Amino acid sequence: MLGFTALQYLLYSLHTILAFFELRSAQRRDRHTEEGWLLGAKSIPGISLLVPAYNEERTVVENIRSLLTLRYPRFEIIVVNDGSTDGTAAAVIAAFRLERSELQRPPVAPCQPIRGIYRQRDFPNLLFIDKENGGKSDALNAALNHARHPLVCGVDADSLLDHHALLKAVRPFVEQPGSLLAVGGTIRIANGCEVRSGLIVREGTPHRLVPLIQIVEYLRAFLIARLAFSRLGSVSIISGAFGLFKRSAVLQVGGYSHGTVGEDMELIVKIHRKFCDAGQPYHILFIPDPVCWTEAPETLAQLRRQRTRWQRGLCEVLWLHRGMLLRPRYGRIGLLSLPLFVLFDVVGPVLDLAGLTLLPLCWAAGLLDFELLAAFFAVVVLYGIFLSMIALVLGELALFKTTRKRDMLALALAAIAENFGYRQLNLLWRIEGTWQFIRGQKHWGEMIRTGFHRPPA
Repeated sequence: MLGFTALQYLLYSLHTILAFFELRSAQRRDRHTEEGWLLGAKSIPGISLLVPAYNEERTVVENIRSLLTLRYPRFEIIVVNDGSTDGTAAAVIAAFRLERSELQRPPVAPCQPIRGIYRQRDFPNLLFIDKENGGKSDALNAALNHARHPLVCGVDADSLLDHHALLKAVRPFVEQPGSLLAVGGTIRIANGCEVRSGLIVREGTPHRLVPLIQIVEYLRAFLIARLAFSRLGSVSIISGAFGLFKRSAVLQVGGYSHGTVGEDMELIVKIHRKFCDAGQPYHILFIPDPVCWTEAPETLAQLRRQRTRWQRGLCEVLWLHRGMLLRPRYGRIGLLSLPLFVLFDVVGPVLDLAGLTLLPLCWAAGLLDFELLAAFFAVVVLYGIFLSMIALVLGELALFKTTRKRDMLALALAAIAENFGYRQLNLLWRIEGTWQFIRGQKHWGEMIRTGFHRPPA
C-alpha cells in the first residue's frame, strides 16, 4: 500500500510540474497574439455546434441563446432532440418560433429515424432536429450528418460557452491547419454563477458543499491532469460537454460509436487508433482558455449516478481498445496514457479502499504501530489538500476573472473538506461503476436539472 501510494503521488507531482510549464507556454502564446485578429482572418474555418438534448427542458433554451451570442464569424447551431419525454422540443420550437422544414441530407453516420427538421428565417444559423431516441452518440451522429462546416463542436444542452470560447479554441486549427484533429477546453461549474440571456455575468460559488467540492475537482482534473497529458502529447479524453474536432476525422472513424456511455473518450481513442494504424501524423491538444460552463449535480444521489456512469464509460473504452495497451505502434497513448488509466482509475480505487480498510484493522489487531498509521493518513490528507490548493492557484492564473476573497476562502475550505468522506465515497462509486461494467449494465441514468441561476426580477 505504501508503494502504490508513493507511485501515485510521484505521478501527481510530475503532472503538476508539467501542467505548470504547459500553462506558462500557453500564456506566452496568448500574450503574443490576441484572438481578435481571427475575426477578420480569411483562413478561419466555419464551425458546426452539435447540441444533443434529452429531457433538457429547463436549460436547453438558455443554452441556445448563449450559443447564438458567441463571437465568431461563421458558425451554425444544430440542436437534436433525442426523443425526449418532457417538453424539450416544444420549448425550443416555441422560444425561437421554428417552422417545419423539408431539409434532408444523406446520412454519413448511423442514427435513428428523424421525425422532423425545423428552422426559422430570423435565425438562419439555427437548425432543430427532432428524432427518435437512440442515445447521445446517436443524436451527435444525426447532427454530424447535417453539419455544413469543416469543424464540429459537441456541446451539452446543459452547458454555456464563454463568449470568446470558439475563437480561443479554433486558433490552434489556424496555426496548425494540417495535422491538428481535435482541441479540448476547460469545463467549469456554473452552480452559484449569475446568468443573463445565456451569458455568465457574474462568477460565484454555490452555497451547497457537493457542487462546491466539484469546482475544486474540475480544476484539478483540467488544470493539472489534462494540461500534463497535453504537454506529453497523449491526450486521451476531450470532454463531451465541449470539444472541437475536424469533421473529416470524426467521419473517418465512423462517427460516434453506439453502445457506450463514454462516447467522448471513445471517440478520441478511436481517432488515435485509426491514425496510428495508418501511420498518419496528427495532433490532439488540450488548452485551458476556452471555457464551457456546466450545471453540476447538487445532491450525492445525482453525483453517484454521474460518477458510476463515467466509470462504466472508462471501463468500456479500455476494454474496447485493449489491443492498444502497451503496444509501441500506438505511441504514448498505448504506452503511457491508457495504462495509467487502468492502473490508477480501475485498479487504483480497489487498492486505495483496501488500504483505508486494512490499515486500521491491522492497527486494531496489533500488527501495525499507531505512529505509522497516523503518519500514513496524515500524508494522504495533506497531499490531497496540497494538490487541490495547487489547482486553485493555477485556476487563479489561468481562468478566474473576478474572484472574491469570500469565494476563494470557500474553495479553499472545500479543498480541505473533500478529504474527509467525499474522496472515500468517490472510491466506492468508481468500484461500483466498474462492477456495473462487469455485469453489463448499460443504462444512462436520469439527471435532474434545476436550471441556471438568474437574478430576481
